[in-house]
Amino acid sequence: MRLGLALGYWGRGPSPDHVSLAREAERLGYDSVWTAESWGSDAFTPLTWIAARTSRIKLGTAVAQMAARSPTATAMHALTLDHLSGGRMMLGLGLSGPQVVEGWYGRPFPKSPLTATREYVDVVRQVLRREGPVELDGRFHPHPYRGADGTGLGRALKPITHPLRAELPVLLGAEGPKNIAQTTRIADGWLPLYWSPLRTDVYEASLAGAPEGFLVAAMARAKVCDDVAEGLLPVKAMLGFYIGGMGHAARNFHADLMARMGFAEEARRIQELFLAGRREEAVLAVPDAFADEISLVGPRERIAERLQLWRAGPVTDLLLLSPDHHTLRVLAELS
Repeated sequence: MRLGLALGYWGRGPSPDHVSLAREAERLGYDSVWTAESWGSDAFTPLTWIAARTSRIKLGTAVAQMAARSPTATAMHALTLDHLSGGRMMLGLGLSGPQVVEGWYGRPFPKSPLTATREYVDVVRQVLRREGPVELDGRFHPHPYRGADGTGLGRALKPITHPLRAELPVLLGAEGPKNIAQTTRIADGWLPLYWSPLRTDVYEASLAGAPEGFLVAAMARAKVCDDVAEGLLPVKAMLGFYIGGMGHAARNFHADLMARMGFAEEARRIQELFLAGRREEAVLAVPDAFADEISLVGPRERIAERLQLWRAGPVTDLLLLSPDHHTLRVLAELS
C-alpha cells in the first residue's frame, strides 16, 4: 500500500505550508501528492506550483470537478502538466452534486450522471491518445457540437500538442454503487471519499469487476496525538459540513453514503441540525465511531495497529490528509 499526501483545497487563502509538506512527503518516499477544488481555489494551479518544486513525487487531482471545464479543457490541463512534470500527472475527476454544479458553475446537473461521466472520460481519453479527431455522438458532451442553438460549423479536431503519455491514469471520485461499478470499467482507479477498513463489504459488489492493477486511492485524515477525541474533532467538523451542508435535504450523496455504511439515523440527524443553522451541534452529532473508522488518529502505537486493517483490504494507495510534518514522518516509518 503506497502512501500519498492529500492537500485538499484552500480555505480563506492559500496554505503557507503546502509546498513544504509536499517536499517533505517526497523526501520521505511518498508516492503521490493530491490537490482538490470546490468553489474557491482550483486544483491544477497549486499542483503545477508543487510540480515546479519537486522532482519525483506523482501529482494528482482529487478531485477536479467535471462541471468546471469541458472534457477537452480538462485533458489540456492534464497533458500540459504531464509534460511539464516529466510524466507525473494523475487525473482524478469528480461529478460533484446538484447544489455545486448548478449553484456555483451555473450548469444543469446531468439527469443521467453515469452517462455524463462515461462521455466525459471518453473525450478525455480521445484527447490523450490522439489517434484522430475527437468525435462523440453524445448526449452531454457531443464533439463536434451539433445542437440547434449552435452554428453547425464545428470541426472535429485532435490536439496540436502530442500528449506525453496516451495512457495517463484517470481516476474517478464516485460514491453510489452503480457509479463505482462503472468506474472499474472506464477508469484506472477510484477515489473513495469515505473508506472504512471495517466495512469493506459496503463496496465489495461494486468492485467485483475491477481489473488487475486497478487503483483504490482512499483518503484518511491522519494525526499523531495523545488525545484521540481531540484529534477526531477536525474529522467530525469535515463530516458535519459534508453530511449536513454539501447537498440538499432530499439529495445529498455524502449523507446517502454514510447511511449505506450503517449510520443512517445519525446522518439524518446531522442534516437536520446543520440545515437548521445549528452547525456546532451537527458536528458534535457525528459519531466518534464513524469518524474514527475513516481516519488514522491517536498515538503512534494505535495508528500502527489500525494501519494493519487498511493493508488487509483492497486499498492500493492511502492518501493522507495530514496537517503536520511529524505525522507524515511517523506514517512513513510505519509503512
